[in-house]
Amino acid sequence: MDRERGNRGPWLLDGLVALALLAIGLAGTAPAGLNQGVGIGPAAYPLVVVAALAVAVRRRWPLAALAVVTAASTAYLVLGYPYGPILLSFFVAIYTVAAYRPVRIAAAAAGVALLVLLTHVFVGAHPPGLVGLMPAAAWVVVPFAVGVTVRLGRENAARNRTDEARRLADAERLRVAREVHDVVGHGLAAIHLQAEVALHLLARKPEQAEAALTAISRTSKEALDELRVTLTVVRRDEAADERAPAPGLAQLPQLRERLAGAGLPVTVEVEGPPRPLPVAVDLAAYRVVQEALTNVLRHAGPATATVRIRYAPTEVAVEVTDTGRGPGAPADRPGYGLAGMRERVTALGGSFAAGPASTGGFRVSATLPVEEVA
Repeated sequence: MDRERGNRGPWLLDGLVALALLAIGLAGTAPAGLNQGVGIGPAAYPLVVVAALAVAVRRRWPLAALAVVTAASTAYLVLGYPYGPILLSFFVAIYTVAAYRPVRIAAAAAGVALLVLLTHVFVGAHPPGLVGLMPAAAWVVVPFAVGVTVRLGRENAARNRTDEARRLADAERLRVAREVHDVVGHGLAAIHLQAEVALHLLARKPEQAEAALTAISRTSKEALDELRVTLTVVRRDEAADERAPAPGLAQLPQLRERLAGAGLPVTVEVEGPPRPLPVAVDLAAYRVVQEALTNVLRHAGPATATVRIRYAPTEVAVEVTDTGRGPGAPADRPGYGLAGMRERVTALGGSFAAGPASTGGFRVSATLPVEEVA
């Protein structure tokens, strides 16, 4: 139904334009003749009607409409009738061809129409001679220039919309790639460490190796659930998986348990009453903590970590410090993890810092703005 209504729109508009030109032609031809001292013969009004009604199909068949209007207008002028409203139909027909057909085709059609129209300059009941060249040419050049300008503007707007859609799609893919990197990177780091522990204990203490393998199973399941939630944005036709909550600071206890099973004790300190955060802010804060702790697993060696969350009226701040090797690994070998964290935070108008801690180890901090709730 909407498509049919959209298809009828141009037809209806062109019909109204044709009726307006018809009314102007019927009402204005006689005054134009009086003003120029030229009489109106019996064939004048039928030609005005034909030229005006041809405009009704101007966008459906622009070249055919131009041919009919040109023939009617030329016959009108050759018969010696005055310059008048019929030329408005000619103007609209030239404009339409220039606006809706490729430039080469439009230029050729406009050139032929000009040559045909110029016939009245040299033949007919009252040929104006060379004096009529400029006015006749103007009725072609002006609407052609306007039509080409409109066409170029429309094409430029379409290109801009395409470029914007492509940019948004690229940004969405980059966001999903960052999410997948964070989920998979953290999960694989924890699984790798737990697998190393299991292999080390398998021969001597199989009961402890079983606990490590159980932790691997739990960590991989949680990572897969989180990955499924992340990839839901790509598969918009499917409902989000409700078995796994959307990642956020509320999932810090589960993250701490996974890392404890991987051999990284984590302490969580919260300052201020926790409160619901905007989804983007909540996700960014969680990813900063997750990625920072994953870096501790990968680079810090035997260490402990502390996560501090501070809730303020207009912001939320997260800080992750560890007691590892200090300025030995992440700071000296910056990778995608720190860059990704910085991009997440700055994209939301926050601030980010990472570097060796004054007390040894490494420190990552981020502050994200939150609109104050009245």
